[in-house]
Amino acid sequence: MNFCSDNVTGISPEIMAAIAAANQGTTMPYGDDEYTQRLSARFKELFETDVTVFPVATGSAANALALSVIAPPFGAIYCHRQSHINLDECGAPEFYTGGAKLVTLDGADGKIRAADLAAVLAKAGAGVVHHVQPAAVSLTQATEAGTIYQPEEISQIAEIAHTHNLGLHMDGARFANAVASLGCSPADITWRAGVDVLSFGATKNGAMAAEAVIFFNQDLAKTFAYRRKRSGHLFSKMRFLSAQLEAYIKDDLWLKNAAHANQMAKKLAHGLTALPRMQLCYLVAVNEIFIQLPEEVIQGLLAEGFQFYRWEGEYSSTVRLVTAFNTKEEDVTAFIEAARAHCNVVSSPLVSTFNFQ
Repeated sequence: MNFCSDNVTGISPEIMAAIAAANQGTTMPYGDDEYTQRLSARFKELFETDVTVFPVATGSAANALALSVIAPPFGAIYCHRQSHINLDECGAPEFYTGGAKLVTLDGADGKIRAADLAAVLAKAGAGVVHHVQPAAVSLTQATEAGTIYQPEEISQIAEIAHTHNLGLHMDGARFANAVASLGCSPADITWRAGVDVLSFGATKNGAMAAEAVIFFNQDLAKTFAYRRKRSGHLFSKMRFLSAQLEAYIKDDLWLKNAAHANQMAKKLAHGLTALPRMQLCYLVAVNEIFIQLPEEVIQGLLAEGFQFYRWEGEYSSTVRLVTAFNTKEEDVTAFIEAARAHCNVVSSPLVSTFNFQ
């Protein structure tokens, strides 16, 4: 009953079967195999447009290498203060861009606001030799707060970015969860909204180790193959990454997995907010819950073996709970019932005042 992250899970059976099938026989290395060669066609169908696809093994590599093609060493990359590239990638974007500067913006619900971006760019010093030059914007979808950008929000940010000749990157580690929550086409929140390059996540949603860098702006893809090789992410046995990605999007497995994870999060959030003194920090849109719990409840849950993170320090009352493609409904129920028991009061029958997307 581990709710620390969607990284704690195993592999989707369909993806494990695809890896086993790819293990039969021999094929050419370094992406010249039939699995990798099929990927562009598969993703072209998924996104309803021409794309160039590069498999890599980690989300950090996908993000950092994608940003390296749109931000020079003297460039500025605008991102949210809570973004993964800012807090959790050990300087990888700065390293692979050769020194580009991450310029962070605040914003409610983990989201950059178009107006705030416009205000920052208006005084960014474009053309002034003493300043880093505006080069790129990076959005996280779903965000690090478990919220989602609506298509129109992305379009507004893209318009501002492109007006200033900035590239727009999307960190899609939980892209599937966002698409499943919105019920939209993947195209609607990527290239149709102005995204140039997407880090398409699979590992958190059932893959073993597979991400894809997807270029909608084909001009940006010209040097990426060399950057991927230089970084050590041109796998000799690339078929095993590509087979995962192919199985991931086949028959909408990626959306089925994400929809289940989202639904388990909603069930968990509804159950907890029906209890006293439990307060959500953000609307629950995908498979992440940030919630304030009484200390006695936190201690009781940990003592019973439930696993989760305190989110703002060792003594914080805010915890993060993450569900996954294979979260069991009975585990969610057990968590809610254990929390109720540690409240030492009967659960209120009142419906939560929070909305769930």
